[in-house]
Amino acid sequence: MSIHGYYQATCYDAQGNLKWEAPIENLVTTVGKNLTLDSVLGNSAGGAVVMGLKGSGTADAADTQASHAGWLEVGGTNAPAYTGNRQSPSFSAASAGSKTTSSAVSFSITSGGTVAGCFINIGGSATKDSTTGTLFSAGDFSSPKAVVNGDTIAVTYTATLT
Repeated sequence: MSIHGYYQATCYDAQGNLKWEAPIENLVTTVGKNLTLDSVLGNSAGGAVVMGLKGSGTADAADTQASHAGWLEVGGTNAPAYTGNRQSPSFSAASAGSKTTSSAVSFSITSGGTVAGCFINIGGSATKDSTTGTLFSAGDFSSPKAVVNGDTIAVTYTATLT
């Protein structure tokens, strides 16, 4: 994750003639990164933050919560199942341009199947398979993981702005 910006300054003389132009590459400060992370993942900008589990398939930068054709959410219609809704992570305050869950998010598995990764939704519903809200991130384990009834998956998340 990174934030890039660009300034373009133009100077004109008293007669309106162009004197010079100067491009400036953006520097996002650490406090600016922290504010962005706290605003987005701290439930103050886009709405509630929830985490879910994803099945096999590849996430794509063009994916949305309503349309992610390369993968399916697990836990609701698709096996394996887990108790409750999508989980609500708690985050510590951002520091040094990173924001991390303050404790692991826990998924109690109630039926067997394969889990391939996780995703975070902002501003949508905690209801499994809901297509509302913004798909903030999605990622896969190095290989899909088999689970059975009685297993627990504990997930932490860190977002870093570079």
